[in-house]
Amino acid sequence: MAVLAAFSDIHANKHALDAVLEDIQRRSPDQVVCLGDLVGYGAFPNDVIETIRAASTPSIMGNYDEGVGFDRGECGCAYANPVDIERGDRSLRWTQRVVTSENKAWLRALPREKRFDIAGKRVLCVHGSPRRINEYLYEDRPERSLERMFESAEADLILCGHTHLPYHRRIGDVHLINVGTAGRPRYADTRACYALIEISDSVRATFPRITYDFEAAAQAIEATELPREFAAALRLGRY
Repeated sequence: MAVLAAFSDIHANKHALDAVLEDIQRRSPDQVVCLGDLVGYGAFPNDVIETIRAASTPSIMGNYDEGVGFDRGECGCAYANPVDIERGDRSLRWTQRVVTSENKAWLRALPREKRFDIAGKRVLCVHGSPRRINEYLYEDRPERSLERMFESAEADLILCGHTHLPYHRRIGDVHLINVGTAGRPRYADTRACYALIEISDSVRATFPRITYDFEAAAQAIEATELPREFAAALRLGRY
Protein backbone atom coordinates (compact mmCIF):
# COMPACT_ATOMS: atom_id res chain seq x y z
CA MET A 1 0.00 0.00 0.00
CA ALA A 2 1.06 3.59 -0.69
CA VAL A 3 -0.26 6.79 0.83
CA LEU A 4 -0.65 9.98 -1.20
CA ALA A 5 -1.38 13.42 0.30
CA ALA A 6 -2.92 16.03 -2.00
CA PHE A 7 -3.98 19.60 -1.28
CA SER A 8 -5.26 22.50 -3.36
CA ASP A 9 -6.66 26.03 -3.34
CA ILE A 10 -4.49 27.58 -0.64
CA HIS A 11 -5.40 31.04 -1.90
CA ALA A 12 -2.59 32.96 -0.18
CA ASN A 13 -3.56 31.67 3.26
CA LYS A 14 -0.13 31.08 4.79
CA HIS A 15 -1.54 30.20 8.22
CA ALA A 16 -3.65 27.39 6.77
CA LEU A 17 -0.85 26.12 4.53
CA ASP A 18 1.60 25.86 7.42
CA ALA A 19 -0.93 23.84 9.43
CA VAL A 20 -1.67 21.51 6.52
CA LEU A 21 2.01 20.90 5.77
CA GLU A 22 2.70 20.21 9.44
CA ASP A 23 -0.09 17.63 9.54
CA ILE A 24 1.12 16.00 6.31
CA GLN A 25 4.67 15.80 7.63
CA ARG A 26 3.42 14.14 10.81
CA ARG A 27 1.64 11.45 8.77
CA SER A 28 4.68 10.81 6.48
CA PRO A 29 2.87 9.89 3.23
CA ASP A 30 4.79 8.32 0.36
CA GLN A 31 4.07 11.24 -1.95
CA VAL A 32 2.68 14.78 -1.74
CA VAL A 33 1.21 16.91 -4.52
CA CYS A 34 -0.36 20.39 -4.74
CA LEU A 35 -3.17 20.98 -7.24
CA GLY A 36 -2.78 24.73 -7.64
CA ASP A 37 -4.45 28.05 -6.86
CA LEU A 38 -1.71 29.08 -4.50
CA VAL A 39 -2.70 32.75 -4.74
CA GLY A 40 -5.76 35.01 -4.70
CA TYR A 41 -8.11 36.29 -1.97
CA GLY A 42 -5.57 36.00 0.85
CA ALA A 43 -2.88 38.31 2.20
CA PHE A 44 0.22 36.17 1.71
CA PRO A 45 0.63 35.18 -1.96
CA ASN A 46 4.43 35.45 -1.99
CA ASP A 47 4.79 33.58 1.30
CA VAL A 48 2.66 30.71 0.03
CA ILE A 49 4.56 30.45 -3.25
CA GLU A 50 7.90 30.55 -1.46
CA THR A 51 6.79 27.93 1.08
CA ILE A 52 5.80 25.53 -1.70
CA ARG A 53 9.03 26.25 -3.54
CA ALA A 54 11.18 25.75 -0.45
CA ALA A 55 9.47 22.45 0.32
CA SER A 56 9.95 21.31 -3.31
CA THR A 57 6.33 20.21 -3.32
CA PRO A 58 5.28 19.10 -6.83
CA SER A 59 2.57 21.53 -7.92
CA ILE A 60 0.42 22.24 -10.94
CA MET A 61 -1.10 25.50 -12.14
CA GLY A 62 -4.52 26.66 -11.00
CA ASN A 63 -6.67 29.19 -12.84
CA TYR A 64 -5.77 31.91 -10.31
CA ASP A 65 -2.06 31.12 -10.67
CA GLU A 66 -2.46 31.53 -14.42
CA GLY A 67 -4.30 34.84 -14.01
CA VAL A 68 -1.58 36.26 -11.77
CA GLY A 69 1.46 34.70 -13.43
CA PHE A 70 0.48 35.95 -16.87
CA ASP A 71 -1.17 39.20 -15.64
CA ARG A 72 -4.46 38.19 -17.26
CA GLY A 73 -7.49 40.46 -17.24
CA GLU A 74 -9.48 37.90 -15.27
CA CYS A 75 -8.86 34.85 -13.09
CA GLY A 76 -11.13 32.32 -14.77
CA CYS A 77 -13.36 32.17 -11.69
CA ALA A 78 -16.68 32.34 -13.61
CA TYR A 79 -18.42 34.80 -11.30
CA ALA A 80 -22.06 35.49 -12.16
CA ASN A 81 -22.99 38.07 -9.50
CA PRO A 82 -21.81 41.65 -10.27
CA VAL A 83 -20.76 42.13 -6.63
CA ASP A 84 -18.61 38.98 -6.80
CA ILE A 85 -17.14 40.14 -10.11
CA GLU A 86 -16.11 43.48 -8.58
CA ARG A 87 -14.55 41.84 -5.51
CA GLY A 88 -12.81 39.28 -7.69
CA ASP A 89 -11.34 42.01 -9.88
CA ARG A 90 -10.02 43.83 -6.80
CA SER A 91 -8.46 40.63 -5.53
CA LEU A 92 -6.81 39.84 -8.86
CA ARG A 93 -5.40 43.35 -9.33
CA TRP A 94 -4.05 43.51 -5.77
CA THR A 95 -2.44 40.09 -6.05
CA GLN A 96 -0.88 40.96 -9.41
CA ARG A 97 0.64 44.09 -7.89
CA VAL A 98 2.00 42.30 -4.83
CA VAL A 99 3.45 39.09 -6.30
CA THR A 100 7.09 39.50 -7.25
CA SER A 101 8.30 39.11 -10.82
CA GLU A 102 10.33 36.07 -9.77
CA ASN A 103 7.30 34.39 -8.27
CA LYS A 104 5.17 35.25 -11.31
CA ALA A 105 7.77 33.56 -13.50
CA TRP A 106 7.57 30.48 -11.25
CA LEU A 107 3.77 30.43 -11.56
CA ARG A 108 4.00 30.67 -15.35
CA ALA A 109 6.30 27.64 -15.42
CA LEU A 110 3.90 25.37 -13.52
CA PRO A 111 2.48 22.48 -15.57
CA ARG A 112 -1.27 22.27 -16.17
CA GLU A 113 -1.37 18.62 -15.21
CA LYS A 114 0.83 16.02 -13.56
CA ARG A 115 0.92 12.27 -14.13
CA PHE A 116 2.65 9.56 -12.15
CA ASP A 117 2.21 5.94 -11.10
CA ILE A 118 1.87 4.87 -7.47
CA ALA A 119 1.09 1.40 -6.09
CA GLY A 120 0.19 0.23 -9.59
CA LYS A 121 -2.31 3.03 -10.21
CA ARG A 122 -2.03 5.69 -12.93
CA VAL A 123 -2.66 9.09 -11.33
CA LEU A 124 -3.69 12.26 -13.18
CA CYS A 125 -3.59 15.55 -11.25
CA VAL A 126 -5.53 18.54 -12.61
CA HIS A 127 -6.87 21.72 -11.08
CA GLY A 128 -10.34 21.92 -12.61
CA SER A 129 -10.88 18.95 -14.91
CA PRO A 130 -8.93 16.93 -17.50
CA ARG A 131 -10.41 19.28 -20.11
CA ARG A 132 -10.08 22.77 -18.64
CA ILE A 133 -8.16 24.39 -15.84
CA ASN A 134 -11.27 26.20 -14.57
CA GLU A 135 -14.01 23.59 -15.14
CA TYR A 136 -15.93 22.78 -11.96
CA LEU A 137 -16.40 19.06 -11.25
CA TYR A 138 -19.03 19.01 -8.53
CA GLU A 139 -19.99 15.81 -6.75
CA ASP A 140 -23.44 15.73 -8.38
CA ARG A 141 -22.05 15.81 -11.94
CA PRO A 142 -23.98 13.21 -13.98
CA GLU A 143 -22.08 9.94 -14.25
CA ARG A 144 -22.43 9.72 -18.02
CA SER A 145 -20.84 13.16 -18.41
CA LEU A 146 -17.85 12.03 -16.37
CA GLU A 147 -17.58 8.73 -18.26
CA ARG A 148 -17.25 10.62 -21.55
CA MET A 149 -14.67 12.94 -20.04
CA PHE A 150 -12.59 10.12 -18.62
CA GLU A 151 -12.55 7.98 -21.78
CA SER A 152 -9.33 9.64 -22.94
CA ALA A 153 -7.86 10.44 -19.51
CA GLU A 154 -5.75 7.25 -19.35
CA ALA A 155 -5.85 7.28 -15.55
CA ASP A 156 -7.10 5.08 -12.73
CA LEU A 157 -7.18 7.94 -10.24
CA ILE A 158 -8.01 11.58 -11.09
CA LEU A 159 -7.32 14.26 -8.48
CA CYS A 160 -8.83 17.73 -8.80
CA GLY A 161 -9.65 20.84 -6.78
CA HIS A 162 -11.22 24.17 -7.83
CA THR A 163 -14.70 23.62 -6.32
CA HIS A 164 -13.31 23.75 -2.73
CA LEU A 165 -15.68 20.87 -1.86
CA PRO A 166 -14.08 17.47 -1.12
CA TYR A 167 -15.51 14.13 -2.24
CA HIS A 168 -14.58 10.69 -3.61
CA ARG A 169 -16.55 9.08 -6.44
CA ARG A 170 -15.94 5.96 -8.46
CA ILE A 171 -16.94 6.15 -12.12
CA GLY A 172 -16.48 2.71 -13.64
CA ASP A 173 -12.84 1.84 -12.99
CA VAL A 174 -11.82 5.47 -12.39
CA HIS A 175 -11.63 7.08 -8.97
CA LEU A 176 -12.35 10.84 -8.96
CA ILE A 177 -11.19 12.64 -5.83
CA ASN A 178 -11.72 16.33 -5.20
CA VAL A 179 -9.24 17.25 -2.46
CA GLY A 180 -11.14 20.29 -1.17
CA THR A 181 -9.43 23.52 -0.15
CA ALA A 182 -6.53 24.16 2.17
CA GLY A 183 -7.13 27.88 2.50
CA ARG A 184 -10.62 29.09 1.52
CA PRO A 185 -13.38 26.83 2.88
CA ARG A 186 -16.93 26.97 1.62
CA TYR A 187 -18.55 24.23 3.72
CA ALA A 188 -19.36 26.13 6.96
CA ASP A 189 -16.19 24.84 8.63
CA THR A 190 -13.28 27.15 9.43
CA ARG A 191 -10.71 24.34 9.28
CA ALA A 192 -8.35 23.64 6.40
CA CYS A 193 -8.85 20.47 4.37
CA TYR A 194 -6.78 18.15 2.22
CA ALA A 195 -6.99 14.55 0.96
CA LEU A 196 -5.13 11.55 2.32
CA ILE A 197 -5.42 8.67 -0.15
CA GLU A 198 -4.54 5.05 0.63
CA ILE A 199 -3.81 3.12 -2.56
CA SER A 200 -3.51 -0.64 -2.90
CA ASP A 201 -5.85 -2.96 -4.78
CA SER A 202 -8.50 -0.50 -3.67
CA VAL A 203 -8.51 3.27 -3.17
CA ARG A 204 -9.63 4.92 0.06
CA ALA A 205 -9.75 8.70 0.56
CA THR A 206 -10.16 10.59 3.81
CA PHE A 207 -10.24 14.34 4.24
CA PRO A 208 -8.46 15.54 7.39
CA ARG A 209 -9.75 18.84 8.76
CA ILE A 210 -6.98 20.93 10.29
CA THR A 211 -7.47 23.71 12.82
CA TYR A 212 -5.39 26.83 12.19
CA ASP A 213 -5.36 30.48 13.27
CA PHE A 214 -8.03 31.74 10.87
CA GLU A 215 -8.45 34.92 12.92
CA ALA A 216 -4.84 35.91 12.22
CA ALA A 217 -5.36 35.17 8.54
CA ALA A 218 -8.55 37.26 8.53
CA GLN A 219 -6.90 40.20 10.27
CA ALA A 220 -4.06 40.08 7.77
CA ILE A 221 -6.59 40.45 4.94
CA GLU A 222 -8.17 43.43 6.70
CA ALA A 223 -4.76 45.10 6.85
CA THR A 224 -4.59 45.11 3.02
CA GLU A 225 -6.70 46.64 0.24
CA LEU A 226 -8.46 43.30 -0.29
CA PRO A 227 -12.24 43.21 0.25
CA ARG A 228 -13.05 42.75 3.93
CA GLU A 229 -15.63 40.14 2.93
CA PHE A 230 -12.73 37.74 2.30
CA ALA A 231 -11.80 38.03 5.97
CA ALA A 232 -15.40 37.41 7.01
CA ALA A 233 -15.44 34.28 4.85
CA LEU A 234 -12.52 32.79 6.80
CA ARG A 235 -14.29 33.50 10.09
CA LEU A 236 -17.49 31.83 8.84
CA GLY A 237 -15.79 28.97 7.02
CA ARG A 238 -17.80 29.70 3.87
CA TYR A 239 -18.25 32.29 1.16
